[in-house]
Amino acid sequence: MKQHFETLTISTFGPGLYDFTDKANGAVLRADISRGVATLFIRHTSASLLIQENADRDVLADLEAFMRRIVSRDPSLYRHTTEGPDDMPSHIRSALTATSLSIPISGGKMMLGTWQALYVFEHRDAGHRREVAVHVLGD
Repeated sequence: MKQHFETLTISTFGPGLYDFTDKANGAVLRADISRGVATLFIRHTSASLLIQENADRDVLADLEAFMRRIVSRDPSLYRHTTEGPDDMPSHIRSALTATSLSIPISGGKMMLGTWQALYVFEHRDAGHRREVAVHVLGD
């Protein structure tokens, strides 16, 4: 059994979904593991990870619009406002989504479906440099 670990950096520019599938595929290729699993973990509490459709950008826009509807940005609703009015809503959005993903590997590639891609879901209003830890384990 072999394993590989690396950290990917994904730059964001405000709320929305940022495709990092190519970067993750690169990490899996560098792992030189033909069969196993890739675990991805975002090292932040105000952003998350998603596997989502990559064919129609409207899906991504609709997801962001939906999150804006269900998680209010009204600072009067929250005690935690130290880091700005977008911070607590970002923590809630992150809690409602995922901070880690596990993806099977076969033939040295992640077994994503035809229309699936990996996304960092940025919840803060400003841009950030997000870190995603990638651990690949297998034969």
